[in-house]
Amino acid sequence: MAKRTAQDIRRRNRFDALRCVFAAAGPVSRQEIAAATGLSFATVANLVAELLEAGVLAEAGHEDSKGGRPRARLAVNAERGTLIGIDVAETSVQVELFDLALTVLRSVRLPLPQADVRPQDVVEAIVAGVEDLTDTAGSSARILGAGVSVPGHVEREGGVSVFSPYWSWRDVPLRSLLAERLPMPLYLDNPLKAGTVAEMWFGAGREVDDLVVVTLRTGVGAGIAIDGALYRGTTNSAGEWGHTCLVPGGRECRCGRRGCVEAYVSTRGIARTVRELDESSPLLDADEDTDEEAVVAKVARASAEGDAVAVETVARTAHYLGTAAADLLNLFNPQALVLGGPVAERLGEPLLRQTRDVIAEHALPATLQALTCRLGTVADNPVTLGAATFALEGFLDDRETFGTVAAGRRAARAARERTP
Repeated sequence: MAKRTAQDIRRRNRFDALRCVFAAAGPVSRQEIAAATGLSFATVANLVAELLEAGVLAEAGHEDSKGGRPRARLAVNAERGTLIGIDVAETSVQVELFDLALTVLRSVRLPLPQADVRPQDVVEAIVAGVEDLTDTAGSSARILGAGVSVPGHVEREGGVSVFSPYWSWRDVPLRSLLAERLPMPLYLDNPLKAGTVAEMWFGAGREVDDLVVVTLRTGVGAGIAIDGALYRGTTNSAGEWGHTCLVPGGRECRCGRRGCVEAYVSTRGIARTVRELDESSPLLDADEDTDEEAVVAKVARASAEGDAVAVETVARTAHYLGTAAADLLNLFNPQALVLGGPVAERLGEPLLRQTRDVIAEHALPATLQALTCRLGTVADNPVTLGAATFALEGFLDDRETFGTVAAGRRAARAARERTP
């Protein structure tokens, strides 16, 4: 592991301070930020000064400090600029416009071709969505950056889709293609990382340092946070848990292997389970191969009504999920496991409860000792929110913005010290 530099530490502290402001129910003081983050008051004061000068934070009134100088209350300056979050999924592209407080201002979803999706199809959909939202919002809205979540293995630094299992893309320079059409900073990653970052900033990850977020949708994987930081691995491919072997020689997976976790707990895997139980089940229809999310939604409704096939489908899905998750938890020993994505949203508490029971059977006692299992707490689409957060992090890490602020503050301090 590379040694962290002073700049890395300051960047992490800046993120932690701002995450504390986001997590608060209302404006907070510098003293409260210091208490919540464990940073010294002097460090927090310097970080807050930078964030105020950059316009990211704003003072929101004062509070009585019991006879001393009134304490300023701080809040995110929502009007500082806008951020864009983009979720490229198998059949559609969702684009959302956020203010700096990460509140959704507008959203649009655009379909992709049913088959043979080319990189240019995705580029056109993203550009159309961004132009739609920014034209509606008005040209005066300053876009600070856009985050793009694209499925599969993403080379983050170069903005390259190394491999996408949906369309068998290889080494597509997606950021470069988008940069020709979109005049804003662009940040690429995949939905596993985006969903985890959303939970770290706005959900369960605000409460813990070690976190695993399992995303269950057309693709399946795990986002991992260690000591409050997203774990990416050497090539940014950490978390491809969906393509670990669950059933040797089992169902064929889209990756070409057999028995992968994804083949059992994804939307496609759940539709396959229904077919194995009852090919004539009304939970299936003529479009089940192309609309597996609709099958999952039907399973959720029918399970609540006591339908035998639906109940058994949820039970089998929980068995597969809990068995695979237990190994993942034994490896990383997190404080929290979060189930997110459309499958978890649809199947909800019954899936969580039964998965938790299976985990308890298979995980080590030390793994279970401090573990909590929960559903995702981020409303709406955590992937677009996480993608927009990538853009926020990129802005917070911008050397021009914060380097200029820090340099100005140092120059002013030096001038004061030279003054007799």
